[in-house]
Amino acid sequence: MVKKNHSNLKLVISVLIFFPLCSWVSLGLAQNETIIPVNVGVVLDDVEYSLTREIWLSCIKMALSDFYATHADYNTRLVLNTRRCKQSVVSAAAAALDLIKNERVEAIIGPVTSMQTSFVINLGRQAHVPIISFSATSPSLTSLRSPYFFQFTQTDSSQVKAIGAIVKAFGWRQVVPIYIDTEFGEGIIPYLTYALQEVDVRVPYRSVISPSATDDQIVQELSKLMTMETRVFIVHMTTDLSSRLFSKAKEMEMISEGYVWLTTSEILHRLHAQNSTVFNSMQGVLGVQTYVPLTPDLEQLMIRWKQQFQKDNPALLIGAELDIFGLWAYDAAFALAMAIEQVIGTTISFPFLESNVASNSLTDLESFPVSPYGPKLRTALSTTRFVGISGDFSVVGGQRKSSNFRIVNVNGSGARTIGFWTLQNGLVKTLDSSPNSSKISSSKFDLGPIRWPGDSLSVPKGWEIPTNGKKLRIGVPVKADFTEFVKVTKEPNTNTTNVTGFSIDVFKAAVELLPYALPYEFIPFANCNGSSAGTYNQLCYQVYLGNFDAVVGDTTIRADRSLYVDFTMPYSESGVVMVVPVIDIKSKHALAFLKPWTWDLWLTTCFFFFYIGFVVWVLEHRINKDFRGPPSHQIGTGVWFSFSTMVFAHKEKVVSNLARFVMIIWVFVVLILTINYTASLSSLYTAEQLQPTVTDIKDLLRNEDNVGYIKNSFVYDLLKQVGFDDSKLKDFETMEEIDEALSKGSAKGGIAAVVHVTPKMKLFLAKYCSKYTMIGPIFKTDGHAFVFPKRSPLGDDVSQAILNLTGGQRIMDLEKKWFKKEFGCEDSSDATISSNSLGLDSFWVLFLIAGLASILALIIFVASFIYKHNYVLMQPADSEPSTTWRRIRALFKIFNEKDLDCHTFKSSSQQRDAVEDSPNNYFPETNSLFVGEQQTTSIDQVPSDVLVTSITEVVVPSDALVTSTTEVVIAVQDMHRTTSN
Repeated sequence: MVKKNHSNLKLVISVLIFFPLCSWVSLGLAQNETIIPVNVGVVLDDVEYSLTREIWLSCIKMALSDFYATHADYNTRLVLNTRRCKQSVVSAAAAALDLIKNERVEAIIGPVTSMQTSFVINLGRQAHVPIISFSATSPSLTSLRSPYFFQFTQTDSSQVKAIGAIVKAFGWRQVVPIYIDTEFGEGIIPYLTYALQEVDVRVPYRSVISPSATDDQIVQELSKLMTMETRVFIVHMTTDLSSRLFSKAKEMEMISEGYVWLTTSEILHRLHAQNSTVFNSMQGVLGVQTYVPLTPDLEQLMIRWKQQFQKDNPALLIGAELDIFGLWAYDAAFALAMAIEQVIGTTISFPFLESNVASNSLTDLESFPVSPYGPKLRTALSTTRFVGISGDFSVVGGQRKSSNFRIVNVNGSGARTIGFWTLQNGLVKTLDSSPNSSKISSSKFDLGPIRWPGDSLSVPKGWEIPTNGKKLRIGVPVKADFTEFVKVTKEPNTNTTNVTGFSIDVFKAAVELLPYALPYEFIPFANCNGSSAGTYNQLCYQVYLGNFDAVVGDTTIRADRSLYVDFTMPYSESGVVMVVPVIDIKSKHALAFLKPWTWDLWLTTCFFFFYIGFVVWVLEHRINKDFRGPPSHQIGTGVWFSFSTMVFAHKEKVVSNLARFVMIIWVFVVLILTINYTASLSSLYTAEQLQPTVTDIKDLLRNEDNVGYIKNSFVYDLLKQVGFDDSKLKDFETMEEIDEALSKGSAKGGIAAVVHVTPKMKLFLAKYCSKYTMIGPIFKTDGHAFVFPKRSPLGDDVSQAILNLTGGQRIMDLEKKWFKKEFGCEDSSDATISSNSLGLDSFWVLFLIAGLASILALIIFVASFIYKHNYVLMQPADSEPSTTWRRIRALFKIFNEKDLDCHTFKSSSQQRDAVEDSPNNYFPETNSLFVGEQQTTSIDQVPSDVLVTSITEVVVPSDALVTSTTEVVIAVQDMHRTTSN
């Protein structure tokens, strides 16, 4: 019974074990029947990247393992077909062709280098096989415009803006790129040059090194760089060539203080694989790296990869590090597996289509199959989106979307992060700062502390004058006169050239202020016979052509010249002036007393004298006996009163408040005018004795006078722009020629004026102190300066030295040495005369106030007068119809009479009131005598019974000639006798 039970237990256990096992086996068989193996190729380098080849291959395998572990239900499985090729293009092409023809791969991952990839791309396009690169970073590959090429890496063109931001942040003006002479090296140069131009940085030279260059050739190229002034270098080459370059630069002491070395991401991505010798030679180097945030998934991947790689490659573990290219390879394999499942996993398998080329083809390149899945697979890869191990994965135009960069400084035992660069914010210390900033920053303060080459903490200025290089070739102008600025002489005994002058001394003084030694030599811009070789424009153009490194002389800053050269800060006065002869106004100008004022001021003043006299007469005529009488007397009084205010000698009293208001303002105006006229006239007859013959260049044009200028000067173009004809323009070389022409005058074949820059005309006046004067400036210029090539860093330093020089005593001593003591004149600037006559524009406000005040007074007077006598306008006279003209005549008649109600006639009014009750009243104001209610105006008409008691009651006939009071008394006595009788 026990045995039977035991046998049953065994049977149950066997059944329980057998049936699940059978189910698992059957399920596995069913799954194997639906899995579709898809061949893909992997082309890796077999020589240069022996270690990294295995690292990248392990990343691809791990990516597929992780992908299918999380997508076990997918129908497709990628089958890797690996080919190892040599560094040559032919070897890579042969490996790709083998994969396409023999293995019938649907896609190829690789090859490694950009030059190999450029050829394989054409094979993939013809076979409709996508070529996926995770390490070929050259941007020139996109120019092939193949729809079957995918660059799942960060292209070199994406980092040039970060490099340009670094250069701009530290203010370097020139850089020299050093790159490998391959498609990989040349591909970045157009993008790098454009990025540097955007930040106003010049590339004076490009250093190209062959990939097969020997150490001696590298040393020779570095020696050439040492002879240049630029000390900022951007290195872009493969790892092995860059390691040799930095080692030789270290030996030549070029990795030292004052030098700047920048590298692209290619070198720094593989920095961990370099030996200690190369690492030590790169101390102080700056560079950019693609930034990959350290996520938990990435940390786990690195641990798993390390364990798997140690298990699979125990001999290669030393020095093995997972780099950015391994992460890109991981994401590339992941994306390919996803795209293939999308295209092939749900479709029926189609065989490769054979080419239509005849079977008797002589070469394999003319006959290979075409993948039927190529177009769909291309579309699937272009639309693949997922979160990769190296960041968000998305494809734009066949390229992986660019990510951020971190700025590193090689120092100590590693590369230390000093900042980041993002497309949105530019340079930042941390990625957490200002994530949404709208302003792109490019400041050195946005980076952390840096250890520069030579273990220096100070920022290199980026250029130096090479000690073993050539001297600075400085061109100087050659001219016949005005040699106080630049004078070129040749010693006959030693056959050496001696250059002196004010401009030369200023340049030497500026060089002395530089914090470094500047070797230079002066080279005259002259022909073989010693004469000038051309104009100043041609001399400046020699700098642009590279024949001169600079120009020192009396070169004027001009806009057209600044198009191809740069100028320093000016060291002399600016402006173009006109020098004309002068005359003695004391002896040659009879109307010199009119000079203090211009004609418009004279006419305006005279008008206001008459106008103010008229206003005062209107306001005073009815109430002031001084402004009454015959018309000629009233006109004379009004004019006299107004003009007498000029010397404050008016004796007529002003009794109206309105007239007093007008006179207060007018007396103030006259006071101001008198003071200014007196001061100007005093200056005219004491200090200023010379008057220019011409004060405006327009007068020269109007009179068609001849005008002179210095030969080969830019002033000729200015005069032509103003409107002078060539027949009226004469060029001169020496001061004596100019003096002779000015002395003749334009009428006798000479010139009426000479036009040139201020410093040279001051020098001319210093020689001819009393004959000529300077007018202007008539044109604006920026003065004399030194010339340097475009964006030359030396120009900035010399400009700073000139600013320090012109702000001190040294420049004044040099001016005194060359200009003020040369001909014994105290100060040539004293002869500068401009038109200092006072015009209406200096006093128009005063006249405006006086005019408004007088008009206001007249308006008030007229309004009050009309209001007071409005009844005259309303009542007709003598029963005639009332018209406007009769009313106006009536008002004028009233205006011409005395205003008896005014306080000035109060005495007469009181007398009139005293006799108002008497039947016989006499009113002297109207020459009327009232006897009772009868009016009479003659003594003969006085009734016999009227008793005249005083002289004031006597009416003298208008036709009587009275010569004294006695005659009036006699007349009164006769009247008494007549009345008594």
